[in-house]
Amino acid sequence: MTASYEQPLPIRTYDIDFAGIVSNIVFIRWLEDLRLGLLDLVYPLIPALAQDIAPILLSTRIAYRRPVTIADPLIGRIRVAGLSRVRWRLVAEFTVNGEVHAEAEQEGLFMRLSTRRPIAIPEPIRRWHCA
Repeated sequence: MTASYEQPLPIRTYDIDFAGIVSNIVFIRWLEDLRLGLLDLVYPLIPALAQDIAPILLSTRIAYRRPVTIADPLIGRIRVAGLSRVRWRLVAEFTVNGEVHAEAEQEGLFMRLSTRRPIAIPEPIRRWHCA
């Protein structure tokens, strides 16, 4: 199964640069919003933290294809592209009217906060991804 999450992304005046283009760094914030939205579907962050577990980001790669402006109806979409025993990989795309304006990939793991050690992918995520 390809578990995914999608949401419209509002563009604020503070997201744009002097040329009226969305700053590249804003995509990092949007990836966080998308990743947490995806996580909320099956393993919300607050209950995970209460269980001493946190998702940890290891890498982010973004390819900027077309500029995004404040007037664009931007949609963000993220999905689980792979799970190993410990690591996860997500892919995302940012579209305007069906055209891809940026693509991203993130890798990470889950960590037990008290020990700062990686743990196996939590079972609710594994079951959801494999359903």
